[in-house]
Amino acid sequence: MDDILGDGGILKEVVQPGEGPPIPLNASLIFHYSAFLEYSDHPFETNIHNKYPPIMKLGRDVTLAGLELGLMTMKKGEFSRFLFHPQYAYGEMGCPPFIPAAATILYEVHIIDYLDSGQVDDFIAMDPEGQNNVSLATLLEVVNTLRSFGNRCFYQSRYDSAKDRYKQAVMLLGNRETQYEPEKEKIKTALLPLYLNLSLTELRLDSPHKALKYGNKALEIDSANTKALFRCGQAYMELHDYVSAQEYLLTAQAKKPFDSDINNLLRKVTIHFHLLDATKTA
Repeated sequence: MDDILGDGGILKEVVQPGEGPPIPLNASLIFHYSAFLEYSDHPFETNIHNKYPPIMKLGRDVTLAGLELGLMTMKKGEFSRFLFHPQYAYGEMGCPPFIPAAATILYEVHIIDYLDSGQVDDFIAMDPEGQNNVSLATLLEVVNTLRSFGNRCFYQSRYDSAKDRYKQAVMLLGNRETQYEPEKEKIKTALLPLYLNLSLTELRLDSPHKALKYGNKALEIDSANTKALFRCGQAYMELHDYVSAQEYLLTAQAKKPFDSDINNLLRKVTIHFHLLDATKTA
């Protein structure tokens, strides 16, 4: 094992190399881990059974000093083992009754993904004038990180958290003051996927009126966007406005005639429309 600090306190063995740069300071991580007492075959703590482990932020959620230092030597996709001597683990006192005094701890860690949330924190800490003086490229990086956070939350079915991330990104883009048309176009381009994500998230939260609002905001940017048309069709379907749903979905179908999602939803809308019409006639 490699001595990563030079004092013998943290030893590391890379089992599966990762890719890209090492994890930065203040990043937010998604990783699986198992913690063992030295020479033990069974972990005293693990999250490997969680399909979606929670996002953990360095400097806040990772409380073991050695683990935090070890994580910052890792890369995306990497699987490594760490041996932490007591001064980098639970100290001379341990943590009774589970961790004995002066215990050496073995951690197995697999990095699934990480996000450079430190850059987001620094940007949000600025006042509005400071944010506006930062380059557009930096703002777009921050927005992309927030959207990635939102996507992670969405895939974990944490829809309220996902919505908060998307709305924060929309707000930062909306606060940008610029007179340059190329910048305005880049901001619109960045807003489009956020509005689409918000529309889908509101559908998951059973808020079709809000889903429709964000779907139409996306269409204001790109009137031919089939995802936006489809989202509006979904929202109108949930609102039982089958005529409007059919209108949006037919427009989407004309652009993507072989899209199975569009065709399947259009079929459902048509059935509901005819059933409603038959009920009225009767």
